[in-house]
Order: sequence, then structure tokens, then C-alpha cells
Amino acid sequence: MTDAPAEVAGRIVVDGRPIEFADGDSVAVAIVRTGEVPGHGGCLCLAGDCGNCLAEVDGVAYVRTCQVAARPGTVVVRHPAGGKPQLPVVDWRDLTLMPVGSKIAVRRTEADVAVIGGGSSGQSAVEAARSAGRDVLLLDARDGSEVVGIYPGPSIVARDPGGMLHVRADEIVVATGSVEIQPACPGSDLGGIVTAGAAERLEAAGVDLGRVVHVGRELLRFEGDAGRVSAVVTVGMDATETTTPCETAVVDLGRAPRDVLARMSRAEGVSAVGPAAEDQPLPAPPRDGVVCPCMGTTVDDLEAAWDQGYTDLELLKRASWAGLGPCQGGACLPHVRSWIAARTSGPPPAPFTARPAARQITLAEAAADVAIDAFRRTPLHDEHLTLGARMDRFGGWWRPWHYGDAVAEYWAVREGVSVGDVSTLGKLVVSGPDVVEALERIYPCHVADIKPGRSRYALLLNERGHVMDDGMILRDAETRFTLTFTSGGAANAEMWLRDWIQTWGLRVHVMDRTMSLAAINVTGPLVKTLLARLGLEDAPRFLGHIRAEIAGVPCHVMRLSFTGETAFELHHPLDGSVALWRALMDAGRDLGVRPHGLQALFGLRLEKGHVIVGMDTELDTTPRRLGMDWAVRMEKPAFIGRASLERTAKLDDSRRWVGFSMDGEAPTEGSPIRSVENGEIIGNVTGSWTSPLLRKALMLGWQRRTPFADRVEIDGREAVVTPTPFYDPEGHRARA
Repeated sequence: MTDAPAEVAGRIVVDGRPIEFADGDSVAVAIVRTGEVPGHGGCLCLAGDCGNCLAEVDGVAYVRTCQVAARPGTVVVRHPAGGKPQLPVVDWRDLTLMPVGSKIAVRRTEADVAVIGGGSSGQSAVEAARSAGRDVLLLDARDGSEVVGIYPGPSIVARDPGGMLHVRADEIVVATGSVEIQPACPGSDLGGIVTAGAAERLEAAGVDLGRVVHVGRELLRFEGDAGRVSAVVTVGMDATETTTPCETAVVDLGRAPRDVLARMSRAEGVSAVGPAAEDQPLPAPPRDGVVCPCMGTTVDDLEAAWDQGYTDLELLKRASWAGLGPCQGGACLPHVRSWIAARTSGPPPAPFTARPAARQITLAEAAADVAIDAFRRTPLHDEHLTLGARMDRFGGWWRPWHYGDAVAEYWAVREGVSVGDVSTLGKLVVSGPDVVEALERIYPCHVADIKPGRSRYALLLNERGHVMDDGMILRDAETRFTLTFTSGGAANAEMWLRDWIQTWGLRVHVMDRTMSLAAINVTGPLVKTLLARLGLEDAPRFLGHIRAEIAGVPCHVMRLSFTGETAFELHHPLDGSVALWRALMDAGRDLGVRPHGLQALFGLRLEKGHVIVGMDTELDTTPRRLGMDWAVRMEKPAFIGRASLERTAKLDDSRRWVGFSMDGEAPTEGSPIRSVENGEIIGNVTGSWTSPLLRKALMLGWQRRTPFADRVEIDGREAVVTPTPFYDPEGHRARA
């Protein structure tokens, strides 16, 4: 090839080198005009159906350069020959250096019928639908509406000049025409090979193709030099081989349906018409060379996967990588189907399912006009904001950290009454004839002796005897229990229970109600007075639970305490949460009721020495290390983790979670705990709080040495090991 005389319209930059382009050139044509290839060889179709022109354009990788108009200043970086495009080097210490992309607009519309493709079959479909009085939307890439995916609904996502277009249609007609079959033979990965349609486009653009050879189904192989084709070898009817020198090889091997979009959905309402739906003759089965130019899959790769038993097309695709590239089989699928048919001596398999997107789009385009908060919100989120809460993220949820004065919230719990949002707790209902047996095997405490209407605190252990989670076991009936878990551990706990129940083959049903039930914790010395005003005259005693209506909202009322004061958790349907919250706040106004956030709650629980799994615990935390042997009943013959606990009970353990106290302000959580003798780090603080009641700094943390020290250094000050609970060690107030 040589440069053709053409009027220069501008220059683009390819691999750091400026090249000229003519008016109307695509990026791919501009590169071919210089005698090079836009990718790393392989047949060019210049119609967007293959992956042989992919490159990084203006910082976006996997762009089909034949579909991008050359404009002055366009920067093109061809993908590496043997790997993926390089990620940009970003200095994460200065994120202000990162470019900010423009906002991508999303336009949404509906239609009775959406027709994809404006060719003759597409126009016929449009006319037929309009004649039937239906509203029709035509999407044609030549007009700038490039469909990238068909989704259930059915719906369409397209890229158009204004941004992204989302279409909801009753019927989708795919009229995308056909594609030219590409060669799959030795040498087909060389540069300088083009389809007949690509040759026409290049000639129309004034590109000199040099010495050209046209070849059809008699093609045997290509020969080349320095990565470019130099000759075509064909075979005649008498099996005679002929070698023809050339600079450009134009192949005309027939056509196949352009059906990538049609293969995305086989649901009712999506159909293909015209050449996109026609069953075209397949090419001869490939015998050697590259079959899938996108992934570099060869005939040898197909044979290796086949010999391992991957004989179904969907499995062969995954095992050999054929069809997994950007064109999703647009170039290789006819050859793979033909190859399978030859191996089985049967009909070719149906084409495999394609996945959106059919065209490369950026993450910004995919996520345009979509905002997902990875942290969930309770039904009381807006109530917290109205009350001036400072929200923070904890355990996968947005939760109030405080409402402006954490100390005042603390005193409301200790001396009056307070409400807190605990909707985030995990809530499972388990039932069935084998439910007691299942829970006895899962939990380290006894379950069978829990009476209906009563509850028990329990740890959840793994096979190594390490603490995974904790919560309550509440017995509703003989074969029905409610289980609660921590906010951050709920999903894992559900998975854990379901997996073991299925493994054991027990007849137990598990229903996750975490997202369908809200919960409000009402706590403080005046809590019974407040709840009596709203209908709860006969409150359950400590660790009891009942069903009752409070302020007209049906509630599962649970008597327990994480704060150290009398407390009730009111579990209720989501749609009653706001009304219940407001009723509690209104009825307790003269009692000084106020909401409390996590900051006060963490201080309250610390004074009681209660553990927070995931914050206080580590991956290898055992009940013994927490000082919670009382929660494990080793007399039980079997439960998850029992064998490990029995084995490790005989070993020395140099790790303990204990309480500390000292004068002054509390240190930062996570602070190192040092030996007063030599300054060696022997642990860390997991929770700290300056107690307004006890007027000293209280801490919970780990000691990792023996013998355990009675005095340590934290934050440059001396602290003493102090028994927990720090507050009301007999638990009278929680049981009041």
C-alpha cells in the first residue's frame, strides 16, 4: 500500500506519532492510509463486526476505530500485541489530578415497536408496524443511534449523539442485516487482509491498496512477511495449490447473520427479521490457524477443549475462549459452529447467547443517571435528618452517630428514656420439624430448653471455634424461632444457617426478615411508663418477648438490654416505623425522651462490657479470649466448633480481651497498649469512652502476653486492668 493523494483534513496522533487524515476518514481508514493496520493484524471488515481494529482512543480502550471519525487531535494508542491495554498510572495521594468527565445525559422514551436497523428489512418492519397503527421508533447506527444492548422488559440501551438513550418497547425487531465471513486459516492474523466490503470503503476513500488479490472459498492459507500478507495460497478442484503474490488480499467468503443483538434475548417480544434472521451457509470447517481473532483461539485450542469433554457450544466457548472477545462471535461463530458440526457429523449447534454490551461503552455511559448508595437506609432515615442527626456508615447502613449532643443522649438513657433505631439488626425466622435439632447443632448454648416466649443470648461460632457473630434466640412456638444478628453479620449468618441446614438434610425453613421489619430500641428507667401510655400495660420480664400493638402498630416486643438499662426492642413492619417513632417521641415529651445515636450507644455498652463482633473481635477470637466461656456449653455432645474448643482448651492462651480504666479523657480507639516495664506493644484498644457517670476513661482492649499485666500504658498514661462490667455489675438495672 502507498499513500493516496487526498486532501488533508487534519492530523491524529497514533502511538505518539502524528499522521494525516482525509475528510470523511474514520480512525481506522486514516491508519490504513499510511500503510499500517489499526490493530495488530487480522482481516478488517471496517463495519464494526470484528475486533481487529480495536485501539485506545482518547483514553478509552477497546474502541472500534472503524466506527470513530478522525478528528484533529484524536489520540490513538494501539493495544499491546500480547496483552491488555495498560492502566493509567494514578497518584492516589492527589486525586485532584484525576480528570473529571462530563456528565452524560440520559433520554428515556417508549414505543409500541422499536426497530433496530434502517436497511431494507428494517424499513419494511417500520412500514408494517405503522400500517397497523402502532407507534414505531427506528434506531439506526448510521443516524447516530447505536444500540449496545437488549435487556429483559424488553428494553434497549443505545448510545446517541446526546448521550445515552433508554427505550422501553412492547416489541423489538432486530433488522441489523448480515456480516461478511472472515477467514480462519493459517496466516489469517496477518495485516493487509480485508473483506470485500472493506475494500470498497477503502477504494472509495482513495486508499491505494497496491497489488490486490480477490479470493473466495478456495482459500487455503495466507503467507506473509514482517506481519503483513505477501501472498495468498488457494486450492483448485484438483487439489492443486496456487500461490499468488499480493499486497492486499480481499476475501469474499459469504455472509452470516449480524445477530449479536438478537442473541441477547430470546424472550417474547424480541424477534429478528431479514438477513439478521436468515440461516446462511456456514464456511468450511477450519483445519488450522486462528479461529477467534479477538481472543487468539486456534483450532488446536478448540481440539484441546473438546478432548477434555467440553463438547457443548456454550462450554466449548468458555473452555477455549472462542467468542468471549469484544465481538462476541461476530467473526468466529460461523467457524466454531462449522467445526463442531464436522466433529459430530450432525447439524451445527444453535448460536450461543450474547451479553450486553454489543459495543464498547464506558463505565460512565453504563452508569449514566444511575446513583446507587452502597449503604442501606432504614425507614427512619429522614426522621433522623429532621432531628439534626449526623449520619455515618456502620455495618453496611447509614446510621445516626449523634443528634448534636452525645452526652445528653447518654444521660437520657441512664436517667430518663430514649429511643434508638436498630432496624439494621439481622432478623431470621426459622421453623420446621427439625428446627430444634438444627439450632442445637449450630449454637454452642442449649436451645431445646428455651420456652416459648423466652429468649437467650448466643454466640455463633465457625468450625475453628472462632466467634463469627452474636445475637438472640427467641422461641415463638415449639417449632418456630426468631433469631437476631449484628447489622454487619446478618447476610453471612443467613448463608451460614442455610448452608448447614442443607448439608445436614434437615427439614427447616429459613426466612430472612431483615429488610421487611424495622426495629426501635426504647430504653431507660422511664421506659415502662412511656410504653404503658401507648398500650403496653403488661410488659414482658427480662429476656421475655410478646406480640402486642403499640400506638396501633403490631410489634414483636423483646425485653433485653445492650445499654445496661431497662430496654425493649420493638420489631415491626416497615410501613409502621415512622408512625411508631413519632408516637414514642410525642408520648414521651414530658418524660424528656430523646433519640440516641451510635456514639452514646457505644459508650453505654462499653460501661457494661458488651462485645461488638467485628469491632472488638478478630478473625481468631474464641469465647475464652473474650471471657465468655459462660456462653458455651461443652457438655453438649455436638455443635459447630466444639471439637476445636475442646482441643484448644488444653493449650495456654496468651491473648485476652479485658477492661481498662484511667483518669482523664479516653484515648483514641485503636491506640496501642504498651508494657509499663519496657514500652513494648502488648495489645490495642478496641473501644474507649469517657464515662460521664464514672468520670474516668474506660476502655476495652486486647492484651497479648503472659503473664497478663495489671498496669499498662495507653496514650502515654498509666491505665489499670479493671473488671467488667464497669457499671451495674449485678445487672439490676437491666432487670428492673
